[in-house]
Amino acid sequence: MAHGVRRDSPKVPDFSLLKRLARDQLIYLLEQLPGKKDLFIEADLMSPLDRIANVSTLKQHEVDKLYKVENKPIISASDQLCFLIRPRIQTVNKMLICKNKSLIICIFPVQFYACEAVMEEQGIFGDVTTDEWAFYLLPLDDDIISLELPEFFRDNFLAGDQRWVRTAGSALHLLHSLYGPFSKIYGIGRCSKMTYESWRKQVEEGEQRPRQAEIGSVFLIDRDVDFVTPLCSQVVYEGLVDDIFKIKCGCVEFGPDVTSSDKSIKVMLNSQDKVFSEIRNEHFSNVFGFLSQKARNLQTAYDKRQGMDIQQIKVFVSEELKGLKQEHRLLSLHIGASESIMKKKTKQDFQELLKTEHCLLEGFEIRESISFIEEHINRQVSTIESLKLLCLLSVTENGLLPKDYRSLKAQFLQSYGVDHLLTFSNLRQLGLLVEQQPGETLTVMESKVGKLVNDKTAGKLTDAFSSLAKKSNFRALSRKLNLVPKSDEEYDLRVPRDMAYIFSGAYVPLSCKLIEQVLERDGWTGLEEISRLLNGHEFAVIVDSKQENDADRIILVMFLGGCTFSEISALRFLGKEKGCKFIVVTTAITNSSRLLEALMDTPV
Repeated sequence: MAHGVRRDSPKVPDFSLLKRLARDQLIYLLEQLPGKKDLFIEADLMSPLDRIANVSTLKQHEVDKLYKVENKPIISASDQLCFLIRPRIQTVNKMLICKNKSLIICIFPVQFYACEAVMEEQGIFGDVTTDEWAFYLLPLDDDIISLELPEFFRDNFLAGDQRWVRTAGSALHLLHSLYGPFSKIYGIGRCSKMTYESWRKQVEEGEQRPRQAEIGSVFLIDRDVDFVTPLCSQVVYEGLVDDIFKIKCGCVEFGPDVTSSDKSIKVMLNSQDKVFSEIRNEHFSNVFGFLSQKARNLQTAYDKRQGMDIQQIKVFVSEELKGLKQEHRLLSLHIGASESIMKKKTKQDFQELLKTEHCLLEGFEIRESISFIEEHINRQVSTIESLKLLCLLSVTENGLLPKDYRSLKAQFLQSYGVDHLLTFSNLRQLGLLVEQQPGETLTVMESKVGKLVNDKTAGKLTDAFSSLAKKSNFRALSRKLNLVPKSDEEYDLRVPRDMAYIFSGAYVPLSCKLIEQVLERDGWTGLEEISRLLNGHEFAVIVDSKQENDADRIILVMFLGGCTFSEISALRFLGKEKGCKFIVVTTAITNSSRLLEALMDTPV
């Protein structure tokens, strides 16, 4: 089932060093409070902490008890408290009631002035020790690294708050220091350009040490360059597991329906799991065939015991049996997960949903698709799915006709509540769900904005105006880049011919196609029309054109605003086709649910 490799794939760098650096820094921070102490951890930092330091490591450094920071008063018998939090004002406020105790507040990943200002207002700034846990990068697998900043998307693209740009630049600088120097840097998007500038300044200010490069090229891409891909339903195995069971920091919790017991089990999903590593990038229609073959192979391995003498059985038990039992356990879990996915995703509703998505991507049967969306909304199937379809319709059609927009919006608010008025405002601001405007008006507005403001001096103002005048241009991009493959013959998902297999052969992800085209051309030459349709901000910098070694075949792709498992699968496929290896660095792993929930001010 493996895809054909045209050249030997280069070996990826060892990113475990990033984990060790984070652990060492955490230990240093804990030792700032000598003696026994209680550790309070913000809820969404529990999973990253689990990947960095286990309970025994914390106990070795005199952490007595662990607590989760929740919406209730902080109570502890210990005189020494250590807090591990994100730089959020409401969380800092909770700590201010801990009087007469020794406090150290470790802020992840950076400390902002607003937090200091709150402590200063309360008159405790001098009594509290604050420090940064500058833990920028968490390796989730051999080729996936996350900044674990889910708020990056909303803060940067909706609120226009660019405070995380320096953090992204620092993360890139850390990779450059450990695994660089990079030979070429490409990018597209306003945020990518700012991240590149931040990284460049840090490189200029820092000390340059000559070393052997382990990463060649870098590609930075903003999430708002391609909204279509995360809005499409995922159909590769890893993407489906994320959609249904929610993968957190590379770990998933399978419930009783999967484990066939009354217990839930946490499973680490990475390349160390031999079963998962072979099916993670496969279209779901191929997964059961692989699992049944794997079960037969395991049975054959077990059957080898028959006819063995005592010495052979001894060798079998000491060398093979443990591995076979582990593989058997994982195989049972993935079969259970696949059966659970089958129950939820092969129903008629899901098949019709996929058909509607494919019609929207191709630009066919739009009226029928609108009727399906209306039915979906009126049946109150799912708030997120209804919003996803509305946004996909708007982005692919360059906005909705005014009468369709008003009708669908009214039906949505009647079905799911008027609280979602603010959600519609947020989606409109991002250009995800908009009314079609007369083209002339937009052109005039764009030209006026261009004369009034300058990109560098008034970035936020141009962002505000561009959101009003934003066009998705998906149809034009689709034609020029051949994103929707035209073929009369049926697409064989068992032998994928291009990256479209991750969406059943219906669509090549725009983000991955851009990366492929820019790398093939060694820059944006010949893609001027494409970059114009994507609102510009593209760049290509050749740092060292002479570098010719294995590092040149290691390409680091940084997604600012989140990346889906489907895109990671597509890049793995592209890497095998081109004989290179893609390392994906992302601010967070995302999918359609997380992306839309970030824009909702009402809990789903």
